[in-house]
Amino acid sequence: MKSPDTLPLFTIEEQHIVIPRYSIRLVRETEVYYGRRRIKSPEMICELFMTIGLHEKAGEEFHSVYLNTKNEIIGMEMISKGTLNASLVHPREVFKGALLANANALILVHNHPSGHAEPGDADRMVTEKLVEAGKILDVKILDHVIIASRSCYFSFFEHALLNS
Repeated sequence: MKSPDTLPLFTIEEQHIVIPRYSIRLVRETEVYYGRRRIKSPEMICELFMTIGLHEKAGEEFHSVYLNTKNEIIGMEMISKGTLNASLVHPREVFKGALLANANALILVHNHPSGHAEPGDADRMVTEKLVEAGKILDVKILDHVIIASRSCYFSFFEHALLNS
């Protein structure tokens, strides 16, 4: 006789576990028209992002530009939209789209609505973290450009701050 406070021995119950199946796709949302395909300088990145008005945004936005092996643009993505002086950026979000697009390299871009292009400590730390993640994933970070106004930008590459 079984008592109610003992476990039944050798009782097997059929359990059905639902396991979701996923597929991952890269989805084209919009297009930006730009006259050049190959990026050769931070000025060109600045020019590209002027076409979408990044220098005029009231809050920080962080973008990635996806490049093939010839440094031709194959896509771009807004990674995060932040506040007046901050934007949350995580390597997982930065590289997710890059891997789906088969990008060989990235150029990171964000704006400073304050009008001052000089990077802060947080900018330097996130850049360092993303460069290290890129090394692990074999996706190069060619530059991180901070756009502050139409004529004012800061390039981590030009200032030798990428530690590649």
